[in-house]
Amino acid sequence: PAMFTLSGLNDSSTNKYIYFSLSLIAYLFVICVNVTLILIIALEKTLHEPMYFFLCNLSVNALYGTGGFYPKLLSDFLSDMHVISYSGCLLQRFVLHSFGVCELTHLTVMAYDRYVAICRPLEYHAIMTPLMTGKLILFSWIFPFCSACIGTLLTFRLPLCGSHIEKIFCDNWSIVKLSCVGTIVNNVYGYVIICIFFVHFLFILFSYMKILRTCRTSTIAMNKCMQTCLPHLLTVINYSVAVLFDIMYSRYGSSDMPQALRNLLSVEFLIVPPIFNPVIYGLNLQKIRNKVTRMCSRNKVIHT
Repeated sequence: PAMFTLSGLNDSSTNKYIYFSLSLIAYLFVICVNVTLILIIALEKTLHEPMYFFLCNLSVNALYGTGGFYPKLLSDFLSDMHVISYSGCLLQRFVLHSFGVCELTHLTVMAYDRYVAICRPLEYHAIMTPLMTGKLILFSWIFPFCSACIGTLLTFRLPLCGSHIEKIFCDNWSIVKLSCVGTIVNNVYGYVIICIFFVHFLFILFSYMKILRTCRTSTIAMNKCMQTCLPHLLTVINYSVAVLFDIMYSRYGSSDMPQALRNLLSVEFLIVPPIFNPVIYGLNLQKIRNKVTRMCSRNKVIHT
């Protein structure tokens, strides 16, 4: 088909301006908090450390992923026809897939950084050199984009016998379900990606087991661990829940479920992490919190 129809917003026409306003506020807030965090890390030389570079890339990824979702959603709220072109649908599928995998690879790299910093502190600067930091950042971007490229090409080769998607955005499973032929290659590739996800989560879990084992003998070490690792741990939990919601909804979502609830479950991974991550890091990491406090105090002095 040349065009796909998106039916996720069919029940929102009566309150579309309210939904549009709330979505616009959420998108502007995502842009504001993530751009602020990026600028703080870029301009503050005391924050030029691997942990903050990884955090900066996490915010860049949030802007990238939400940029592939919110503009289309906002235009659909103001339109009576919720359609998207075939190429636009594949592009959105590529962006959202790479965004999701990139979120996980960045969280995995950050877990490794915290493991080295706490479990091998004397070797930290010898291991986390600028070259090593650059390699980890490249891995965090290249692997997700390669994964998304392969998945998109596998979907592109399928002849489709339908053009109706029961969501508010294009995702891989919704397109593959419309195929006229067998999708065993796509399914196998999907399971490979799930296994890779699982390996990443196991690595994060292993890192935190090592960190907790190292810190349990010292109250000071445990306090330091909680200060630097708690934001990351909360981010991992939030991301895991968001991805689980999306997978469960895509595969096993019931049509008897209210449309608004189905929409909420399907977009949770696109709404909560981009807002949650910079806020929780800004509140818990002392260097960032101090910088934000100084900026607010300076603005207050200027205005007075």
